[in-house]
Amino acid sequence: MKYRKANIDDVDKLVDLRKRQLVGEGIAPNIDIDMELFSFFENKLNDGSLVQWVVENDEDIIACGGIIFYEFPPTYTNMSGKKGYITNMYTEKTYRGQGIATKLLTKLVDEAKNLGITKIWLGASKLGRPVYQKFGFKETNEWLELSLDH
Repeated sequence: MKYRKANIDDVDKLVDLRKRQLVGEGIAPNIDIDMELFSFFENKLNDGSLVQWVVENDEDIIACGGIIFYEFPPTYTNMSGKKGYITNMYTEKTYRGQGIATKLLTKLVDEAKNLGITKIWLGASKLGRPVYQKFGFKETNEWLELSLDH
């Protein structure tokens, strides 16, 4: 298996993997989000705010994981204000349980370390939660969410 950073040529496959990830998490595919996903990956890969790693077996991408970089106002516990958000973690079902997600997570955390980022957060699915906890992520009660309907 080959681990590499995704590039603009991978956008179509990243769109497909993201949709499979969402369905796997129990989110019904009740609208077409292809254009929005394509724009997201294209824009974020181009501006460098997303680093997306992929795993290939032969020519097929069988897993992926990304980190998005954000800037917040500096705090006493995070002087730079920069944070990373782990996202788009997905492994094809037949490849799960082989340590692929953990290896991807290590690469994403290394990306953050190389940029001097000291705070990383994520939203975990039930399937992913044990992987992240084993890696050292801790649950917090910091975040609240408000959904605004259109």
